[in-house]
Amino acid sequence: MCVVRKPKHGGSDMGQGILMPKRSNGASVPNTSALVAETGLARVGSSLQMSGVRLSHIAEAVGTPTYVYHAEVIREQYHRLSAAFAGVSHRICYAVKANSSLAILRLFQELGAGADLVSAGEMHRALAAGFAPEQLVFSGVGKTATELRQAIETGVGQINVESQEELTRLGDIAQELDRPVSLGLRVNPDIPTATHPYIATGDSSAKFGIPMEQAALAGSYIQRHPKLTLSSLAMHLGSQLVEVEPYVRGVRSLLEINDALRRSGIDTVNVVDVGGGFGIPYDGVSEGGIDIDAVGEAVCELLRPTALEVVIEPGRFLVGNAGVLLTEVQYRKHAGGKTFLVLDCGMNDLLRPALYRAYHHVMELETQGRPEEDVDVVGPACETGDYLALGRRMPAVEAGERLAVLGAGAYGFVMSSNYNSRPRAAEVLVDGGRFGVARQRETVADLLRGETPDPVSSP
Repeated sequence: MCVVRKPKHGGSDMGQGILMPKRSNGASVPNTSALVAETGLARVGSSLQMSGVRLSHIAEAVGTPTYVYHAEVIREQYHRLSAAFAGVSHRICYAVKANSSLAILRLFQELGAGADLVSAGEMHRALAAGFAPEQLVFSGVGKTATELRQAIETGVGQINVESQEELTRLGDIAQELDRPVSLGLRVNPDIPTATHPYIATGDSSAKFGIPMEQAALAGSYIQRHPKLTLSSLAMHLGSQLVEVEPYVRGVRSLLEINDALRRSGIDTVNVVDVGGGFGIPYDGVSEGGIDIDAVGEAVCELLRPTALEVVIEPGRFLVGNAGVLLTEVQYRKHAGGKTFLVLDCGMNDLLRPALYRAYHHVMELETQGRPEEDVDVVGPACETGDYLALGRRMPAVEAGERLAVLGAGAYGFVMSSNYNSRPRAAEVLVDGGRFGVARQRETVADLLRGETPDPVSSP
């Protein structure tokens, strides 16, 4: 458990846009100083630092690969988001799927946030971090009967159902347990968004949410059920979104559904859940961040005339640029006319580049003043697709030197695996000039826990 517990508020606005210089061939390249500032890092002399702590010192003390999270940046992002929606009554429920470290969850619990869950495992983590059951929102397209039962028995504040079939199952369990349930309808508003197709969740072809035309049927079932109360209408349009208009269209759709429900006699809805998905800048070229103030202003304008509370469920926006992944170069390899930097971390540690072709900026922990070169930054896994950066222009580093992979605070460790029987990385929290280990590095002994080599042998 991390020992760092020193709150610190204030600081610079972490949401400034990134301006891009041009290479000689006209291609945009990242503005390194802006990228560093976006993550709350600072280059002091040759050393890359987080809250005054040299990342090289953390790498030496804890080893690599290691995820490092900046508590102060997380707090700043939380307060920035809350300020954007200050025009209406609102609650921020952190999306646990983005980063489920207990140290991160405790930060949000101390800030007064709720938690957005998609599994019983995330519910267990949120409760262990100190969240009260009524602060939890349980979403997810495939909740099992066991998970629904656990959520009801735990007293989860709201369960968002995503299909008529799930609603019927929930109703049967609530009746069996003789327990009242406050629920939300997660509606699919059929709004296409400009994001990677794997993380677009708000159009009609996606598996998520109840189709809008089925909302009335679901509302009628809830109205007749003695244990169910419809308290929320919810949506989630996707992830890494940078446009305001989809949120406007989505909220309007939810309000139209609420008006139709009211006309049918269902007047129990008191919450509009707009989900999350707010995009952050990774490189400033293909993925600029969203204007969160514009989103807040637009949503507040629509909801201010109503008595409805707004629930916001961000993950990446709060933690994405607050994290870096520390790694060490094992080899410089020349083959096929290319230079490879072979690291001690790869797709088993950070899957996003291999899965989404996502960009993550890579920096030296200690600059050496060497000229730049084009390199492929690759991992040790037995996959050609195991890379963190391809054709990347960066200073010529040598084996034994360490790098930081930026923008690794969201969907990093939580998507890691033991592929090739590699132990998962350590996690560290930095706060107020101090750091502590939030998760110990796995060992090879951990990989064998729960296994037996001869499970069908005779006694």
